[in-house]
Amino acid sequence: MGVFCVILIVALAKIEPNKLAMGFEIRDKVVNFVGEKIRARRMQNDDCHNISVLRTNSMRHLTNYFRKGDLEKIFICFPDPHFKTQNHRRRIVGPRFLSDYAYTLVPGGKIYCITDVEELHIWHLEHLRAHSLFVEISEAEAKADPFYQEIWNKTEEGQKVERNQGQKFACVFKRIIDN
Repeated sequence: MGVFCVILIVALAKIEPNKLAMGFEIRDKVVNFVGEKIRARRMQNDDCHNISVLRTNSMRHLTNYFRKGDLEKIFICFPDPHFKTQNHRRRIVGPRFLSDYAYTLVPGGKIYCITDVEELHIWHLEHLRAHSLFVEISEAEAKADPFYQEIWNKTEEGQKVERNQGQKFACVFKRIIDN
């Protein structure tokens, strides 16, 4: 979800080679580009057999692809901040979508968010903290998580932010057990 990252999905595949990593992206050109990169890596390195990319609107159709508790992790990397107030409803983290994310995550599953827009990061924190099925994990626990390290270091957008000496903001929330 969010800006799709070839480097990130390959890194995730290497951390857990026996698990499927699926990237959802709404833009055709990005899906085609990522698909070609995955195919090329499979031919050259005989790896990346546990990753794929699909063109879809994950905000609208996530529950059409996954049942309750199917996912262990959700990564939201550098999503569109939709700055105009009238477009805040389109933000990928918000009341309309968090219940779907909670539905598809296993209890204990995690949602990782990273952005270079502080206002959007604050929005993510406010909405995730307000949702009854998510609890924030500590910064120390997040930094010890190898997946957190990957979203911080292995996204094309994140590397661009670093080159431009910008800031990155990230958070990780855990799906709690239903009462």
